[in-house]
Amino acid sequence: MPKSKVNKIGVGVGIAAVVAAAAAGAYFLYGKNGAKHRKQLKSWMVKMKAEVMEGIEKLKVVNQAAYEAVVDEAAKRYAKIKNVSPKELAALAKEMKGHWRSISKEFSSAKPKTRRK
Repeated sequence: MPKSKVNKIGVGVGIAAVVAAAAAGAYFLYGKNGAKHRKQLKSWMVKMKAEVMEGIEKLKVVNQAAYEAVVDEAAKRYAKIKNVSPKELAALAKEMKGHWRSISKEFSSAKPKTRRK
């Protein structure tokens, strides 16, 4: 593949990752349970979500397994913090994994368009 085509694909994947991360955050805060989520939101939860979004942006291939691995990795780091309840952490990780379907829809709509020659 020519170098410029590879760069365009990389940029497209990066844009798709940012769109998906924003969609995940927006869905969590403003989705059907958004009011409840905003009440329960704690600072470590916001930080963990931000870390997951950054992890998604770094992925070369974004699929459900990769997304869940990023969530699990962030959850392992937050399990070591004394202020974090294991019950709350497990609930947040489960909820974040449950958002994969809406995130994947964002990726499918954000794919870069290519022209056939």
